[in-house]
Amino acid sequence: MRCGYCYYLPYRVPDEPCLPDDILEIYIRRHIEASNGQTISFCWHGGEPVLYGLDGFRKIVELQKKYCPAGRRVLNGIQTNGTLLDDKWCAFFAGEQFVVGVSLDGPERHHDCNRVTAAGDPTHRRVLESLARLKQYGVTVECLCVVHAGNARHPKEVYEFFRSLDISWLTFIPLVEVLPDGSFGERAVSGKDWGEFLCAAFDIWRDRDIGAVQIQIFEETARAAFGVERSYCVLRKACGGVPALDSRGNLYCCDRFMEPEYFLGNIREFTLKEMLNSDALKSFGMAKFQRLPEKCLNCPVLDMCGGGCPKDRVLRTDDGEDGENGELGLNYLCSGFQRFFLHARPFVQALAGLYKGALTTQ
Repeated sequence: MRCGYCYYLPYRVPDEPCLPDDILEIYIRRHIEASNGQTISFCWHGGEPVLYGLDGFRKIVELQKKYCPAGRRVLNGIQTNGTLLDDKWCAFFAGEQFVVGVSLDGPERHHDCNRVTAAGDPTHRRVLESLARLKQYGVTVECLCVVHAGNARHPKEVYEFFRSLDISWLTFIPLVEVLPDGSFGERAVSGKDWGEFLCAAFDIWRDRDIGAVQIQIFEETARAAFGVERSYCVLRKACGGVPALDSRGNLYCCDRFMEPEYFLGNIREFTLKEMLNSDALKSFGMAKFQRLPEKCLNCPVLDMCGGGCPKDRVLRTDDGEDGENGELGLNYLCSGFQRFFLHARPFVQALAGLYKGALTTQ
């Protein structure tokens, strides 16, 4: 595919698009060594990870079983565009208990305007066929929907489309597209439309679908009622929890910051533990909060939004503070996040009251 808004293409290594066998084995072994807890989670992302081939993923599972200590288990997640999933793939995912995330931007007209093949052909029908096949095989499926300028103004249509597919886990990702000259692409969702989209979708979810479908940002918002740390990096006070490995074995602070200044080391030379505990990654993570503009520090919903993703902090504030490498300016989506979190706050407060009341009666 050649999605119009793809951010990963500039990071692709042309001469080595997939992990070589030696790096793959080193990575799996060191990933398992660096993991705590009974479950060891792997996330296979791209580009398009299915291009690694079914035999490649069988090799992955064999290596995981080779290095996984007794008494522990491996959980694999994969994010795919869903255009290449035949019966063999679905049987494999089912047998190895993969969680499969499928990228789908809602109804056909909102999906096919951006998510096309290299030849420019639409993909919506093929994705729906793959979704049906995955469900037929009993695979756990999630959907990731990019919210862009086209579908953002149709929240009810988008929401009801996913409910008609009986999707039980859904993630909305806002499209922020900054062009080389500093302007914003016409596909980018505006802060206003992002906020209105979330509010409209939230109201349907709150009134009808709590417990029936998990929507990442709504679930994360509800966590505030229980005083629980957010699991979604965008809303956390600090970054750094989702480093990315490229096909040369280079580890970076984040898959949105795969540039030399965010390079942590090569997995052939350093263990994952060393790189994940490095001062460079810690500094990257803390910079998210430490370099917030004054306007953010005084915002009534800072405790809920965490400043948003650093890659989107590209606007000049009223006081003239500029975005610099995504670390200082105002978040492009600030108005939308503020609109949504103020809208959702009464729900969170009511939930917190119920939770505290339950604790006092125990």
